[in-house]
Amino acid sequence: MSLEAFFLPASPGQRFALLHLPEAARQVRAAVVHVHPFAEEMNKSRRMAAVQARAMAATGFAVLQVDLLGCGDSSGDFGDASWEAWLADVELACNWLLRRIDAPLWLWGQRTGCLLANEVANRIPGAVNLLFWQPVLSGRQFLQQFLRLKVAAEIVGGESKGVMQRLRTQLAQGESVEIAGYMLSPALADGLDKAELLLPHRSGRVEWIEVCSRPDAGMSPAAAARLTQWQAAGQHARGMAVHGPAFWQTSEISECPTLLQASLLAMSEAVAT
Repeated sequence: MSLEAFFLPASPGQRFALLHLPEAARQVRAAVVHVHPFAEEMNKSRRMAAVQARAMAATGFAVLQVDLLGCGDSSGDFGDASWEAWLADVELACNWLLRRIDAPLWLWGQRTGCLLANEVANRIPGAVNLLFWQPVLSGRQFLQQFLRLKVAAEIVGGESKGVMQRLRTQLAQGESVEIAGYMLSPALADGLDKAELLLPHRSGRVEWIEVCSRPDAGMSPAAAARLTQWQAAGQHARGMAVHGPAFWQTSEISECPTLLQASLLAMSEAVAT
């Protein structure tokens, strides 16, 4: 396989990108765009994303990894980001890759990246397939959990009353707030707050994989219920759980080999049908 690192022109600035290509470029099985998770979860997941992208390329998939606005090595600071800007970045990546690779499109999202991938899939004409890693179902719930990091920090510092309401008020008044070293803009918070993992475009398929720390891994009840709803609506969707660590939140950088293997198998089976 080959690896290209470059900056993709965007608005504003540019986005850092990595393109993993199979050895036989004419035999690409699918074009894959990776949509990374939120804030520190992205940093914790860097290694897993890189290992998976290389493994995909080795088995015939072209994979484009892009750092969204204000993330990684792309232009801007995290505080410059908005939900719409991130959606535009994912669309930009898809359009760029499809101009270069004539193959079925997959959006591979992780955590909040699944919310972005799903929304972009509904905006793009034509079939879009989805690979979900531990998807966030509700942006509102995720935002609440993220804000609680600030609440916890201020409780440790001796302040315990009204912290969550103060943060919500600041955001509603157009003020950014600092959470765990990340400056969260009102535009990003508002978009995330409204994001929901709704029924994807039915022209594609969904491979949904969760990670469970228990050996008897099973999908969460909320995920199973959502998949059942989608299947009943005619969506071609499959779900599974694998045993491994929650690498996006572990204190040390960790890997989940079972997730890597399950993802390759699910996508290989999908493109073969």
